[in-house]
Amino acid sequence: MSKVAVVTGSNKGLGFAIVKGLCQRFDGVVFLTSRDDSRGQKAVTELNKIGLHPEYHQLDVADKESVIRFRDFIKQKYGGIDILINNAAVIDNFTSPCTYEEGKEIININFKSVLITQEFIYPLVKNNGRILNLSSSCGHLSNLRNKYWIDRLSKRDLKIEDINDFIEWFLESKKDGTYSSEDFVDNGVIAAYRVAKIALSAMTMIQQRELEARNISVNSMHPGLVRTDLTKGLGFYSIDQAAETPLYLVLDAPQTLKGAYVWFDKRVLDWYDYKEDYYFTFKSLMV
Repeated sequence: MSKVAVVTGSNKGLGFAIVKGLCQRFDGVVFLTSRDDSRGQKAVTELNKIGLHPEYHQLDVADKESVIRFRDFIKQKYGGIDILINNAAVIDNFTSPCTYEEGKEIININFKSVLITQEFIYPLVKNNGRILNLSSSCGHLSNLRNKYWIDRLSKRDLKIEDINDFIEWFLESKKDGTYSSEDFVDNGVIAAYRVAKIALSAMTMIQQRELEARNISVNSMHPGLVRTDLTKGLGFYSIDQAAETPLYLVLDAPQTLKGAYVWFDKRVLDWYDYKEDYYFTFKSLMV
């Protein structure tokens, strides 16, 4: 049976470039997925024009029913997945703090959707498979300034309850007006996105523990400041340049690389080192 690679949210931007690279290098079936059918089909047509032929399936990672439909399709036709890249993402407005509802939506798509995927799609990932969570420099622990949460998220026996409590703390602060920008670097710019990506990076290590017995590698990474719609076209790397390290991690990196937080240049960083300056600043987009 054919090997299968799946990239979520891949009708444009970095996800699209990763699908392109997989079509060129991966010996198997590559799935381009998107929430919107027409946009997904258009992306497939663009790749067809350059001789690449991914498969397409609708997938809204924040919609449990959509995820279940995709799971059933893959299970019936292919039996399993060899490579899964969780790429779908949205970001806060750079110029004004998010509301409670906006923050909830950002966290649902960037983090809670991965929990849905974990529940329904991860069981299809084959032994010795690879999972990559696309995080961000916003996902490094150094983005936090709240010492209580730094200490709690740094626990080596971290549990999903800790991460969920962290998210609820942030959302409740937005709801009841107790939110303080001093709990984050850079005056709390894009705080909801930081919370979601910190949660995703932390969750990666929990997922690795849970999947270790099947020798599945689970890593998270910061792809660099990429010129996409997500960054309003600002950044230092094209999508094809930024796809190089994700492709390395799912195709070339040693299987022993597990539970790591990887920088765009392939360096494995200490995610727990909150005193380092790996965090994102708005000014870095302006350089």
